[in-house]
Amino acid sequence: MLYYLAQYINELFSPPGFGLFRFVTFRAAAAALTALLIAFVFGPKIIRRLKRLQIAEQGKKEAPKSHMAKAGTPTMGGLIVLLSLVVPALLWCDIQSAYVLLAVVVTLFLGGVGFLDDYLKVVKKLPKGLIGRYKIVGQVAIGLVLGGTIYFFPEWFPGNYASINTYSTVPFVKDAFFNFGILYIPVVVFVLTATSNAVNLTDGLDGLAIGTVSVVALAVALITYLSGNAVAANYLGIPHLRGIDELAIFCAALLGAGLGFLWFNAYPAQVFMGDTGSLALGGSIGALMILVKKEYMIPILGGIFFAESLSVMLQVGYFKYTKRRYGEGRRIFRRAPLHHHFEEKGWPEAKIVTRFYIVAILLAILGLTTLKIR
Repeated sequence: MLYYLAQYINELFSPPGFGLFRFVTFRAAAAALTALLIAFVFGPKIIRRLKRLQIAEQGKKEAPKSHMAKAGTPTMGGLIVLLSLVVPALLWCDIQSAYVLLAVVVTLFLGGVGFLDDYLKVVKKLPKGLIGRYKIVGQVAIGLVLGGTIYFFPEWFPGNYASINTYSTVPFVKDAFFNFGILYIPVVVFVLTATSNAVNLTDGLDGLAIGTVSVVALAVALITYLSGNAVAANYLGIPHLRGIDELAIFCAALLGAGLGFLWFNAYPAQVFMGDTGSLALGGSIGALMILVKKEYMIPILGGIFFAESLSVMLQVGYFKYTKRRYGEGRRIFRRAPLHHHFEEKGWPEAKIVTRFYIVAILLAILGLTTLKIR
């Protein structure tokens, strides 16, 4: 909205400095700072409100016993993240961009699904919250909306997007594209469902999920900016997607919101994001990678989330197999997801989170190198 207001003022009066609003880099920096400011101003107010309403974390049976001490910590703090992300995105992005609108819609929708899950668990005291299959229905529904929009309405996107709307680029291979064709829509559904659940599984230690999401957001901001810049895209040999650099502003807002929330979520956490935040953040990362045609890069950039999800699948699959084969279930990890395995080995929570951050940064660097090493 500020983008159009600045354009209008510049056309009427041509005041000095208003030309800066044309630059994605300026608006991205402004969006990140706005997100931080919103988180710092409204975060404490929301936390106090959650405490007053007694919206607090319950002890989780699947977590190590040490986590029982976290019971009573306010949850649904994802509201801070959503507020800090969506408001700057709407203020500083070109809100007529289909890229931005889809990213915002996916984020808000999955935030709503997560909010309903948290509400049923914490307020209505239903142990499992929103039943798993209903949560999947919500994820599939928004995946169909995103995939269907890209597949059936490619003309809504500028430039050559229509010619590659069902394509995905392949990391490390020059000029390699994979065309999903009509299967593109189910692929989008799978990616959104997988990424939103993966971040949800990662959200088990103070600061772990939000910190790793922030690292990924920074990397995706660079990818979207380079993809939207004709000179940079041509140099790197990646598709030039005109207008996709507006998503760099969305990513900057996501980074600012993530760092702002981390201020309150760092160990020992003052608030947890809950499914309200984790489903929304996972969905937003998935949507961004889909829109910039980098779906195959998700296991690299989001390697932490991928490993967390894989550890759960391996643990459950192996337990069921050994129980059927030997009459007694056996485990690969001491506890899943993966971060709980290291807790059971005696690693302090802060050390696990810090080391996961280091791995996330290394994976982000590796992901960015795939743009050139081809």
